[in-house]
Amino acid sequence: MASSSAPQTPPWDVHRLPACADRTFLVTGGNAGIGYFVAEQLAATGAVVWLGSRDARKAGAAADSIRSHVPGARVRHLRLDLADLSSLEGAVDRLDVERLDAVVHNAGVALDDPPRRETGDGHELMFGTNHLGHFALTRWLAPLLSAAPAARVVTVGSFAARSVRLDLDDLESAGDYRPKRTYSRSKLAQMAFGFELDRRLRAAGSTVSSVVAHPGGALDSLTPSRPPVHTTTAGERLRGLPAALMVQGKEAGAWPVVRATLDPDVRGGQMWGPRVFRMRGAPRSERVPAHMADAAVAARLWAASCELTGVEPHLGLLPAR
Repeated sequence: MASSSAPQTPPWDVHRLPACADRTFLVTGGNAGIGYFVAEQLAATGAVVWLGSRDARKAGAAADSIRSHVPGARVRHLRLDLADLSSLEGAVDRLDVERLDAVVHNAGVALDDPPRRETGDGHELMFGTNHLGHFALTRWLAPLLSAAPAARVVTVGSFAARSVRLDLDDLESAGDYRPKRTYSRSKLAQMAFGFELDRRLRAAGSTVSSVVAHPGGALDSLTPSRPPVHTTTAGERLRGLPAALMVQGKEAGAWPVVRATLDPDVRGGQMWGPRVFRMRGAPRSERVPAHMADAAVAARLWAASCELTGVEPHLGLLPAR
């Protein structure tokens, strides 16, 4: 007698994404860079995709570009300024949805040179935008995430976070400001938050999960043109070709983030990145480095983040304590 077995899930294909016409996603910084390609790929599933961006003109250009590559794409703009903590609750109030199936915490500021800059709230600009802004945004999105059957918070980290450690006594680099290190630490703070959030969600029995992803090495010179959002000249692409052995463009850099958002087999607490040397190629689950998963460090970061943002420790997703 022939044996029966459950149908096998087809292998993940970055070019054949599942249909998601009944789902809604928010991508912070969805108007440029990795975020643009995350939004474009999510839009190709039929989902409604909101671009979180301060600049309506840039968001409009990104939406037009997405529609030109994805006919019928349902793209919306949410005016969102992660550097202005007091504006976030009002921004979420303008999000005209009944539920949110995932938020992709992608937007970020990267500064290469001094001087040290601050947000309007007085926080160091990179830490304040990249980490604190997303931390607080999660609080205000909580009701919409909880209304979805299995929502995800997807935090976009960076390979650069592997080589730094948090200074819990100087999270905002007031005493020793080095731009590249401060950026890397802000991304590490984001990733540590993503893992700690999932631990707390699991302990609370929440239906929401938290996943971390990173794009590996993603260069503009290897990125397909999306004028006026991004244009790569033939000369730039030619000069970037030798690097393609180790890194990739931002379209491919979006693949781990999109898989972390969509794949039903992805689990909370995982980290997704490129397959080849963690720098390029198809997305896969990675082992989480110990310093990113350190629960004691994450607990102190969580407490400090609550104090700096003024939001409650439960973030609206966990039992109030």
